[in-house]
Amino acid sequence: MARVCILSALALSTVSAFGPPSTFLPRPLLSPLSPQTTGLTAPTSLPPAPEASLRAFTRSRLFSTEAKETETDDGEETIAFDADVSRVMDIIVNSLYSDRSVFLRELTSNAADALDKRRFLSLSDSDSWTEGEVRVEADKEKKTLTISDNGIGMTEEELRANLGRIANSGTRAFSKEIGKNEDNNLIGQFGVGFYSGFLVADTMTVESSRSGDWHTWKSTQGQGYSVKKTSKPDGFEGDQGTRITLHLKQDCLEYAETGRLEELLKKYSSFISFPISLFTEKTEYKQVPDPEDETGEKKKTVPETVQKWETMNTQKPIWLRSPREVEDEEYTEFYKSAFKAYDSPLAHNHFSLEGSLELKALLYVPSMLPYEMSRDMFGDSGGMKLYIKRVFISDKMEILPRWLSFVRAVVDSDDLELNVSREILQEGKVLRVIRKKLVRKSLDMISSIEGDDAKTFWEQFGKYVKVGLVEDEDNQEEIAGLCRWETDAGESRSLQEYIDAMPEGQDKIYYVAGDSRAQCEMNPAMEGLKSKGYECIFATEPLDEIALQGLGKFGDKELKDAAKEDFEEGKEGKEGAEEELKGVIDFLKECLGKDVEDVSVSMSLTDSPAVLRQGQFGMSPTMQRYMQAQSVGQESNPMLGEMNSVTLLLNPGHKVVESLKEFVEKDDPRKETWGRLVFDLAKISGGYGIEDVKGLVERVVGVMEGSDEGGVEDAEVVSS
Repeated sequence: MARVCILSALALSTVSAFGPPSTFLPRPLLSPLSPQTTGLTAPTSLPPAPEASLRAFTRSRLFSTEAKETETDDGEETIAFDADVSRVMDIIVNSLYSDRSVFLRELTSNAADALDKRRFLSLSDSDSWTEGEVRVEADKEKKTLTISDNGIGMTEEELRANLGRIANSGTRAFSKEIGKNEDNNLIGQFGVGFYSGFLVADTMTVESSRSGDWHTWKSTQGQGYSVKKTSKPDGFEGDQGTRITLHLKQDCLEYAETGRLEELLKKYSSFISFPISLFTEKTEYKQVPDPEDETGEKKKTVPETVQKWETMNTQKPIWLRSPREVEDEEYTEFYKSAFKAYDSPLAHNHFSLEGSLELKALLYVPSMLPYEMSRDMFGDSGGMKLYIKRVFISDKMEILPRWLSFVRAVVDSDDLELNVSREILQEGKVLRVIRKKLVRKSLDMISSIEGDDAKTFWEQFGKYVKVGLVEDEDNQEEIAGLCRWETDAGESRSLQEYIDAMPEGQDKIYYVAGDSRAQCEMNPAMEGLKSKGYECIFATEPLDEIALQGLGKFGDKELKDAAKEDFEEGKEGKEGAEEELKGVIDFLKECLGKDVEDVSVSMSLTDSPAVLRQGQFGMSPTMQRYMQAQSVGQESNPMLGEMNSVTLLLNPGHKVVESLKEFVEKDDPRKETWGRLVFDLAKISGGYGIEDVKGLVERVVGVMEGSDEGGVEDAEVVSS
């Protein structure tokens, strides 16, 4: 007979030497999986087996759900794969959560759900309940942690169903019952958050009542549970609610410390709508009469231990309010509190989305770079805080692209697709839509910054915007409009401001790359731009050049590296100059060999004897050094040599070139030295490195000492 096995996501198979799973059932010592609750029929006998093997088999089958068989009309039998429940529990407790402190988030969220359920039902029932509260209390001596709420509570049947059945979410069932469109703040959805308590506890006890009848559920190490009827817990106020007691593991006693609990409650549950109170014991000092003072006027300070309940979630979730109701001072106060900042934000954007996707968010632009990011540009700064229905989930999730990592944000949406532990954000359509909306709102916020604030923003976060220019292709044009660039005009400009200042006849945006402003200014390519009256952008960092090359165009204007531009159009006399210097050109091609691709003349040069021009696909010297630095462990990158061949352009009117021409015509031995020096000068002024530094020094010293067969006077070296 053909069999089809349906695999459950949390099911694990256990195969025994005694036969198929349907042969045996667990012994009836565990009530939750007794025949009454599983619907399975107990066998009348077990086959003979060695006692040790039988004990091992029994242990492996504890709390395993039996395979259930159904048979169709055509005789095909369908079998549901059975599960070793104790093993499933172990996976839930020890594999879903990377940080065990999240147990407090899960249990307080469950308590808030219970309060919200009772609040909802009280609207239509005769329940006299008026105010809900979650209480957290630790006992160091007993090594216990207690979480109580006066919420909806549970009956005996609900204790079995909700806590005795893994992945059965009572909150999810309640949400379906009241209707999907009802306004509720219920948090739970997976039905496993309760078991996170076993991360820190050996034993968990749940005392609960829904109608005045109290029952106690108890489980040790998640291996099984018991349920019994009990009386109302000591000190519990009211006849309805739940109290969870965790008996802490030896290595988890930190969770019996009030300070640690206060830290976690403020981190995870600061904005839950119901008050969360922590029982604290603090030392306070008060003034009392000094008994040694006979006049009774003298006072002394004595310590006094005060025990009281302190509310942990005093902050209000400002992002859930209408922007029209929030003052600027409130936004600033929340920014400083939520992100532990000392500066005031430059701008904020508070918005919400409704419809198929529900989202509430509050974005900020800081006025100064966070300290963590000053050490690591994209370091983890906790700037994006993700909440789901007011419950803090994480500040580690990458929702915004990294170029916007400086933005401080609070995002609250229950439409985000999280894994069961709520620690991993699932990549999907919803996330892509949310990310797109957040980027759009961030750009609007940044665009709204004006005046001195805009200058401050660019000084602090300009590099991040340039990274966005490289990485965010969807918004590249708009990001380009936000960028500001240093120019030879002595001020930083946006590209639009550059275009507005362009003289008639200029149809391109020009830039020059260099390690500094001074190096850009001495680049011979600037001479061609100045001769035409064109302004030039200085790309003083590798990121600048990458960004400008990647952008390519802004509006209808092409961005062009001036070192690759030919400014000879309209210049007269170039052919005649090439013919005049033909001997020098041929000599330099032979002398320099593979160091240059070609040698020609330039009629645009005014002050420099020569210049090196890159090919259209070549990289600037700055970019070459950057790329070479990235090639760690490699002697050289062969692609750099192929892509960065240069053309040597001579200034036919320069005295040095005229002297070189005379040396070549007379076949003077000095032509080798001078030819090399002309090339070296072009490399230095262009920002290129000198590989043969020793040779350069020898050539310069030789000329300075006049030992180069005739000396400087004969060479008539005159700087124009």
